[in-house]
Amino acid sequence: MTMKLKWAGLGLAMTAFAASPALAEGELNIYNWGNYTNPDLIKKFEETYKVKVTVTDYDSNDTALAKVRAGGHGFDIVVPSANFVPVWVKEGLLLETRPDQMENFKNVDDRWVNVEWDKGRHYTVPWQWGSTGVIVDTSLYKGDINTSGIIFNPPDELKGKINVAPEMNDVMAAVIWYLGGEWCTADKGLLKKARDTLIEAKKSWISMDYGVIDKFASRDFGAAYYWNGAALRSRMKNKDVRFGYPKEGYPLFMDSVAVLKDAKNVENAKLFQNFIMDPQNAALISAFAKYANGIKGSEQFLPEEMKGAPEVEIPAEFVDKGHFFKLCEPEVTALYSKIWTELLK
Repeated sequence: MTMKLKWAGLGLAMTAFAASPALAEGELNIYNWGNYTNPDLIKKFEETYKVKVTVTDYDSNDTALAKVRAGGHGFDIVVPSANFVPVWVKEGLLLETRPDQMENFKNVDDRWVNVEWDKGRHYTVPWQWGSTGVIVDTSLYKGDINTSGIIFNPPDELKGKINVAPEMNDVMAAVIWYLGGEWCTADKGLLKKARDTLIEAKKSWISMDYGVIDKFASRDFGAAYYWNGAALRSRMKNKDVRFGYPKEGYPLFMDSVAVLKDAKNVENAKLFQNFIMDPQNAALISAFAKYANGIKGSEQFLPEEMKGAPEVEIPAEFVDKGHFFKLCEPEVTALYSKIWTELLK
């Protein structure tokens, strides 16, 4: 959550995007996930460029997409997850701002330069990345936490104290991998087993909701299927909290900052894209929500609790179990949506 463009061979003066705050003014309207944007980052941007920033929250990729599709939103920036970026691009909702030609693009870690969802980074810049896994209060449960079985076949100690993030792709992927299947499978037999597993497991869940940090602090939750940054923030409030990486497979995500095609404050939005690729500013992003950011050199500016934290640095034995989502065929997505609708009843 000063731009100098690399005008190759054009010889254009770069002073138009120099560091002087006097060269930028006006507004910037950011549409981002809730509880995900560091106020200190926003304050620094405002003071540097004399730009008034407004941040509006959303709770899911679907919510953000529907809002922007409807028009009349007034936003300049949105922060979609990796598997949703191609949808935004295909529907013509994003402006091709060419972050790859911005001054600070040199700071993007090589792993995140030529990503599948935005080849060459013509539209987006990294915001934060992480994983979905199992958060457990180990004062209640002493067994193996590196398994989705905590959620789909809950131990007695955790029954009635489990929260599951209401994210269809994350949950469907987890149960499919738990049952030995592959993401985007259309195997009706396996999907029936997945549906039955979910319906039965839900009897042991207390909720399907966003927001777990305070619930772990008060020990109202014993476990959750949720994101790693929230796990670290929960551990900071409850020393017994641990984050498990399901050995059956777990989702990886990267949320990236994009400029909307109908943005009213395009130049300020581009300034923001370049601004967050500066290592010190990227570290501010991570310091708040506790996720990695994808910018080289930011590590030295991170708060001490993030350095070497198991919620941030994936243990070697579980690295190959993490997977980014690919877009499934529409007919497969329809099958998953049918199961999801039944689960939410």
